[in-house]
Amino acid sequence: MGDKLQEDEVIPDSERDWLSLSGVAGMLGVHPSTVRLWSDKGVFPVHRTSGGHRRYLRGEVELWMKTSSDKHVMEPVKAMHSAIGKVRMQIAEGRLEAEAWYQKLDQAARNQYRSSGMLLVQGLMNYLASDSNDTSSEAYALGYDYASRARRYGLSAVDATRAFLFFRNTLLEALVSAYEDARVPPGLAWGKMLNKIHTFTDAILVNLIKTYLAMEDSHS
Repeated sequence: MGDKLQEDEVIPDSERDWLSLSGVAGMLGVHPSTVRLWSDKGVFPVHRTSGGHRRYLRGEVELWMKTSSDKHVMEPVKAMHSAIGKVRMQIAEGRLEAEAWYQKLDQAARNQYRSSGMLLVQGLMNYLASDSNDTSSEAYALGYDYASRARRYGLSAVDATRAFLFFRNTLLEALVSAYEDARVPPGLAWGKMLNKIHTFTDAILVNLIKTYLAMEDSHS
């Protein structure tokens, strides 16, 4: 297996017993970052090339899929409720104040951004609780909210993106921590929930950028 291969490259026919990170993600139906997280935590069978790239044996992945138990997976809404407290604690510990974009805001704007973190949590809870995979309306509303708030307080498109990613990543970290605290073993249901979270938040980010650029164009 050559080190020239990158983690997400197509693997040659001669190496069909091996899978790339993206290949495993497609096989499991989860986001590549979920596979990367499981691999780095040692809960998913992974091999490394001498160049440091992750590689997966098809047989080991198939066995993991058969033995992975989802019966202990925490309900998404319960996990979100547990994560809310962790998000508030992390924000209170000064992580938000350390952000360069946040330091540009006055107190009124800072209060607005703190509340936007909770709006993201609520929107995500609504999406996870529904059976629909349609992200359009909720994601558009949240993307518009982040874009218009950034414009109102004089943040650039880059800072607006950083603000959203701060809250998104803080929430993801809190969710992972909630599952670890509950000693829930990684399984396909957990991975698919993470995939839904990424799908939803990616749609928000795309709408944020589109809305911000549209607002700039309308005032140019």
